[in-house]
Amino acid sequence: MQMTDKQRERLINHIAVAAAWIVAALFFFPIFWMVLTSFKTELEAIAVPPTLFFEPTLENYTLIEERTDYFRFALNSVITSFGGTLLAMLIAIPSAYAMAFNPTRRTKDILLWMLSTKMLPAVGVLMPIYLICQRLGLLDTHIALIFIFAMINLPIIMMILFNYFREIPKEIIEASRMDGATTFGEITQIVMPLAWGGIASTALLSIVLLWNEAFWSINLTSSDAGTLVVLVASFTAPEGLFWAKLSAVSTLACAPIVVFGWLTQKQLVQGLTFGAVK
Repeated sequence: MQMTDKQRERLINHIAVAAAWIVAALFFFPIFWMVLTSFKTELEAIAVPPTLFFEPTLENYTLIEERTDYFRFALNSVITSFGGTLLAMLIAIPSAYAMAFNPTRRTKDILLWMLSTKMLPAVGVLMPIYLICQRLGLLDTHIALIFIFAMINLPIIMMILFNYFREIPKEIIEASRMDGATTFGEITQIVMPLAWGGIASTALLSIVLLWNEAFWSINLTSSDAGTLVVLVASFTAPEGLFWAKLSAVSTLACAPIVVFGWLTQKQLVQGLTFGAVK
C-alpha cells in the first residue's frame, strides 16, 4: 500500500520527534548519572555493575560544605563570568557597529581573522600570559581572569553582534546622521535599543561559555580568585578519583549555570540560531 504525501509527511515528523528525544536523552544521561552518583557512597559509585537502586546519602555534600568554601568559589565564578562578558561587550558593541555600518573591503577578512584566533591552542600562549601576570602581580586575581575571559569570547561576540547589527536598516542610521546624531548617540539611542534582543542573547551565551572555562581558571588562579572549576579540580588526588565526591561537587558547580540556562533558554537558542550561523 502506497503512502500519501500527507502520511509520508506525518511519518517523517514522527521520526524527527523520536530522533530529537533520543538525542536529548543521550545529552541528559551524563548529567542524570552525575547527580545520581553524588548521592552514593564511594563503594557504590565504583560498583560493577553500576547500581541504580540504593539508599541515598548526603555524606558527599556534607563533606564539601565542611571542607570547602563553596559560596566563595561560586561568587568568583559569577564575578569573572559576568565581568568578562561585560568587558567584552563594551569592546564588541562599538567595534561591531563600526564594521556593520562603516564597512571596508577588509571587514570580512578581519572578522575571519578574529575567529581564526579561536583555533590557537590555549596552551601555546600559556607561558607568556602566565609570566606577564606574574610580573604584574595579577596571578590569582579577578582582574587577570576577567581580562583573559573577555579576550577569549571577543571573536565570537563580535561575529554575532556584527550579524545582528547588519539586520538594522541603514536608512535609520542615515536619517539619524542627518538629524545631527553623534556616533555615541547612534550606538546608545538607536542601535542598542533596536538590537537589544541580540545583545542580551549574546551576553547570556558568553556567560555560559565563561562559566565553564577551565583551562585559564586552573592555571592562573588557586584560592583567592578560583572559580567553581578550580573547586572541582581540587577533588582529584594522586590516589585516584573519588567518584562520589567528585560527582557531588560537579553537581554543585553545574547547578547554577544549568538553572540560569533553563531560565534563559529562549534567548540562548535565539543567539545560537540567528547570529551565530549567518
